[in-house]
Amino acid sequence: MNRVPSSPLWVCHLGAVPYRDALALQLRIRERRLAQELPDTLLLLEHPPVYTRGRRARDGELVLGEDYYRARGIDIVETDRGGRVTYHGPGQLVGYPIMRVADIGAHLRTMESSIVAALGDAGIEARARCKEGPDYTGVWVADRKIASIGVHVSRGISTHGFALNVDLDLEPFSWIVACGLPDVTMTSIARELGPERMADPDATRARVASHFCEAHGRSPRRVSPQQIGIDIPPCPDQPESRPERGRGRTPRANPHGIPLTRADATLADPNPDTATSVTCHGAPV
Repeated sequence: MNRVPSSPLWVCHLGAVPYRDALALQLRIRERRLAQELPDTLLLLEHPPVYTRGRRARDGELVLGEDYYRARGIDIVETDRGGRVTYHGPGQLVGYPIMRVADIGAHLRTMESSIVAALGDAGIEARARCKEGPDYTGVWVADRKIASIGVHVSRGISTHGFALNVDLDLEPFSWIVACGLPDVTMTSIARELGPERMADPDATRARVASHFCEAHGRSPRRVSPQQIGIDIPPCPDQPESRPERGRGRTPRANPHGIPLTRADATLADPNPDTATSVTCHGAPV
């Protein structure tokens, strides 16, 4: 019996990209996806340090004031994703699925399950907590949050996505009400594995891409930025901005833009212009 081949889902690794540049890029790709000039595409990247405020963010969640954050090289950006306030920085894997979405709730849950599976491949037992309310959207290890999720869907095409903490300085999360949860503890793959087992960003990226495609019943096709019609300039100061694990240093912000933060929450009953979620799966792509 011949199997019908699955349609490809393009996977593109962009490296370090300032947030505003990445946002503009998502909008261009969304327009091309709407025009059927590109297939569904997953962008994988990381951002320089930034706090982003989603559409459900509230006053007071940036507890220490914007001057305090900017003095430490962290910018603040308003976004149209769902969710509250969160942090992005070097050492975090950010995924932007720009794809057609028929059911936003299913899209969110599929992303969560994909990340859970990818973490399982790395030996980390994780879970989703979406039934506990919109502020618990994302992926958790016990009661510690390891991945945040938030999307925007317009005309049936999703933008924004997920942020998985791989090996980054977690201290900036403690300077805000992260994800709208005053007592949340953020964690990372590096912290969960411990010093005897190094977190491997390349392996993590491959697992996430593979599980994401598998969860959607799609075959992964790795493509270059040029194949999707974009030219990514070098991200200034990025090598210097990645903190050494365990030092607790806040990385220096990129002077040309701020990264998009992964929305930590979504609405209980998302509609075509709300927030969404995270996912990952795992073989090399």
